[in-house]
Amino acid sequence: MIQEPEQSEAERSGPEESEPEATRREAGGPESSRANRGWWDRNADDYQVEHGTFLGDDRFVWCPEGLDEIEAELLGPMEELKGKDVLEIGAGAAQCSRWLAAQGARPVALDLSHRQLQHALRIGADGVRLVEADATALPFADGSFDLACSAYGALPFVAEPVRVLREVHRVLRPGGRFVFSVTHPVRWAFPDEPGPEGLSVAASYFDRTPYVEQDEEGDAVYVEHHRTVGDRVRDVVAGGFRLVDLVEPEWPAWNTQEWGGWSPLRGNLIPGTAIFVCVRDERSDR
Repeated sequence: MIQEPEQSEAERSGPEESEPEATRREAGGPESSRANRGWWDRNADDYQVEHGTFLGDDRFVWCPEGLDEIEAELLGPMEELKGKDVLEIGAGAAQCSRWLAAQGARPVALDLSHRQLQHALRIGADGVRLVEADATALPFADGSFDLACSAYGALPFVAEPVRVLREVHRVLRPGGRFVFSVTHPVRWAFPDEPGPEGLSVAASYFDRTPYVEQDEEGDAVYVEHHRTVGDRVRDVVAGGFRLVDLVEPEWPAWNTQEWGGWSPLRGNLIPGTAIFVCVRDERSDR
């Protein structure tokens, strides 16, 4: 049972641990899942403090560029969301699901992190069902949802993204739409820095070796997986979907904030986010 947060992870854990080592090495599915569940549980409090204002309590923001679903309508016209069953994957504190509920949809907010879902309860979960589960094994019956969405959730952190796509395909009804955003693959060739040092190519775009942060024993505490644009397209097709759009949001003039490696300087020169709009065709039998 999920309960609201009472004491931060930092307060419970006591003295600070040593900084993890950043490296590039192989990391399989179980290691990635275990590491990222722990990372998000440990960092959920800081994440919500740092980014909560930008995300809002009930906004649907696709990316650090600030693209809002109100304007983008990537899930379809707002007036058609009413009564729709919608699955949000990697929901965090359920900000997007809360917005969907306000439009009359019936959202389910799923996340791997217990602590993130506790923040969803803290903000308020009226009209939103919260589920703690791994996106590679969705605990829902076939054809349970009309729509699915994921704003930087799950897919960047799993070793086998096709497993997630096939699971989403399974739980969507025929004609259903899945929209997900990830770090733009080209960004992997550049240092993750918001300033001028982040504008020079430093690695091969084609190197798919995962980015791993590991502790003193060599155990992963955070894992992120790189896929090229072509890889992502092939993953979508292998998952049974038809790709109908690929959105690369431009950096808007109003957005002056930095978010990790995202910044106005970099955003005006190179893409930071890729949003894949996919459809489960009526006759698809995958």
